[in-house]
Order: sequence, then structure tokens, then C-alpha cells
Amino acid sequence: MAKAKVSEENKGKQLKHAEVVAETAPTDKAPEVEIEVETTDKPTAKAGKRSAKSLKQTEEMQAKQEKKAEDKTARTKPETTAKPARTKEERAGKKYREVAKLVDKSKKYNLVEAIDLAIKTATTKFDSAVEMHVNLGVDPRQADQNVRDTVALPAGTGKKIRIAVLAEGEEATKAKNAGADIVGADEVFAKLDKEEIEFDTLICTPALMPKLGKYARLLGPRGLMPNPKSGSVSDNPAGAVKQAKAGRVEYRVDQAGIVHLAIGKVSFGGQKLNDNAEAVFSSIRAAKPTSLKGIYIKSVYLTTTMGPSVKVETTA
Repeated sequence: MAKAKVSEENKGKQLKHAEVVAETAPTDKAPEVEIEVETTDKPTAKAGKRSAKSLKQTEEMQAKQEKKAEDKTARTKPETTAKPARTKEERAGKKYREVAKLVDKSKKYNLVEAIDLAIKTATTKFDSAVEMHVNLGVDPRQADQNVRDTVALPAGTGKKIRIAVLAEGEEATKAKNAGADIVGADEVFAKLDKEEIEFDTLICTPALMPKLGKYARLLGPRGLMPNPKSGSVSDNPAGAVKQAKAGRVEYRVDQAGIVHLAIGKVSFGGQKLNDNAEAVFSSIRAAKPTSLKGIYIKSVYLTTTMGPSVKVETTA
């Protein structure tokens, strides 16, 4: 019992001592408290993508990219409104603009007037070619509407044509006498092997056509591959040479259904050009596909080299 009383007295003294210390302690400063803050950063590794070196390089790269983007934005020029496209007359030279005033774009001229006007509006110093452009109402993708034919121009083309003939023996001799420039199978094949195209027309006999097959990729894109429809594959090469020299030309619609054909030179004069134009019209009308419905000849234009176009009055 005595020990219990002593312990109670000691506890009472300790409590009183604590109260005295609390009262005498200074109150102007708050007690320092250590607070642990949890960070969300992942711990770095010794090597690899999470290493301190790798993370630093990534930050530097991102900074460079941001700076580059800012510089690009700063250098960007302000948007400017696009200028309207100029017409052909505005882009052309002074001489063209002067002669273009002679042509009434809203009018259709008859063939004689159109030819005379085309001659007057020729602007070149050399002897310009007179071209005819005929827009047909056909679909070239259809085999039966792929208009293609040859026509002999009464006044010729005004162009010197170089003719090569693939023939042997007596036929080669006759072709040479008829005016062919290059004659003989060996000579022609030797030039084709070297890819030397020194002719404007190639005439071949049916017997030698199989040997010409391997040169199709060379001749085809240039329009020089002989064809029976154009008269360049013939048993009578001498006669084919005479026709070509006299002014026989081949025409064919392009992908847009238009026939482009030169009908002579300005120096021919009105009458010869008119004869050639009439021959072309007759040939195109005769080549009209039987399956075609609707308008056949949509429009016709005449023009000279680098000259303004003249719309021609015509019937379908």
C-alpha cells in the first residue's frame, strides 16, 4: 500500500512539472514539423530510356522541336489572294493581239471566209501551216466509233515527206524509182536496230510485216507502224510511194474525239487550201460510224501556226 501511494505522488509531481514547462515555453515560434511529400516522378534507372541521360536528351529534343515550330510559324508569309488567270490574248505577243481583233469569236464563218481570215491572221515569219481541228460527236473508247482513215489532198501537204520502203527484189527497185528515200529490208532494219528514225512514212510489203513486229514499241508511239487501213501495207509499194508523195495523209480521232490535221501552207493561197479542206470534209463525212446517234460534226476550227482560231460554219 505504501508503494502505491508513493507512485501516485510521483505521477502527480510529473504532471505538475509538465504543466509548468508548457506555461513557460515561448509561443512566438511555431514548432517545426517535418512533412513528407510523395512525388509522382518515376525513379530513374541506371541505363536505358529511363536513365537520367536519356530523359535529358528527350527534353532537349522536345525543346528543339518546339523552337523549330515557332520559327516556322514566324517565317510563314501572309496568305495572298490568287490573281485571275489571263486569257490567251493577254498572254500572247503584240502581233497576235493585233490580228486577233480581226476575228469575231461570236461568229461562224463559211469555209471560204474562214480560210481567207486564217491567211490574214498568220503571224509567223516562216510559211505557216494551216490546221483544221474537227470535233466529232463520237466516243473513241468504242471500237466502232474510232474514226480513222486516209485522204489524198489535191494540192498536197506542202511538206517534203521522207519515205522508207521495206521491200525486196524488183519491188524495191520500183519503189526507189517512184521516189522513195530509203529502200531495202537490210538498210531499213539496220537503222531500226540503232533506233534511227530518218523517215516520216514507212511502207512495207505484207511478206515482211512479221519481221517488223519486234519494232512495234519503237514505231507505234510515233505513229509510224505500217497499217493496211492507212495504205502503208501494200503489195504495190511503188504505188503507195506515189500516193504518199502526192499528198495522202492519215487522220484519227484523239481521246477527246477531235481530228487534228494540217491541210497545207499559207503560201498555197485560198483556192488550194479550199480544195484540200473540202477533201478532208468529204472523207470525214464518209467515215461516219453507222452506230452513231446524234450530231456527228460538232464544231470545226481553222488556224495557222501560232495564229488565232477561226470557227467554221458546217453541217453535221
